[in-house]
Amino acid sequence: MSRRRPVVVVVDAETPGNVGTIARAMKNFGLTELKLVNPPELDPDGEAYGFAGHAREDVLPNAEEMTLDEVVERYHTVGCTAITGEDSRRHVRFPFKTPRELAESLRTVDAPTALVFGREGRGLDNEELGRLDEVCSIPASSEYPVLNLGQAATILLYELRELTVEETQLPDVERERADESDVERFHDFVAEFLDESGYKEVKRDKTQRLVRRLVGRAHPTDREIHTLLGVLRRASGQLRHRRELLAEYDEPDRW
Repeated sequence: MSRRRPVVVVVDAETPGNVGTIARAMKNFGLTELKLVNPPELDPDGEAYGFAGHAREDVLPNAEEMTLDEVVERYHTVGCTAITGEDSRRHVRFPFKTPRELAESLRTVDAPTALVFGREGRGLDNEELGRLDEVCSIPASSEYPVLNLGQAATILLYELRELTVEETQLPDVERERADESDVERFHDFVAEFLDESGYKEVKRDKTQRLVRRLVGRAHPTDREIHTLLGVLRRASGQLRHRRELLAEYDEPDRW
């Protein structure tokens, strides 16, 4: 992927575990560069590495300590904060983008970008936010809009995943769809099942067409279509066997 991935900056984190959680979310969604402003001690045997999952192997040990001045000088900055009551009359936390809006915005910009997160208890203060280029907030209930630091980072990085995760790592619907020959075999078994079940002939074409439209919208996987094939094959076989038994029972007595 040619587009530059954002770096993640955590300012004055109070809890090593949250740094580990953010590192893990970065690993989940294809980000590798973690910058720490005034971080707590990150003991390799402590909770930061314990919470980091596989990010303990690269993201966390390669984290770089920086000052906020250096972050502002090097990057286009996005301050991440809880939603506030501010409006167009005050410009510290307004206007803000939602994570989805930020993802759309970053699609059009190929610039070194830093996603800046603040402290667990009070986030980024107004002076710090005032030095950053943009603000991003996660819409939440007005009764309790403040998210845990690790949760907020995970939500934001998830929304940015299409910009940060290689296409080959994303689910490919066309490649996962069952082979067309198997889908057609399924439709043949549908026709056989309708025949064996004594389904009214005048309704068969319409019913088969409805099934075809349903399956066409569903894009079944290889495993799904083979499971359905097995079910119809077994059901048709049982109906055929029952019909043969009934036919044999109805034959004239040979004795």
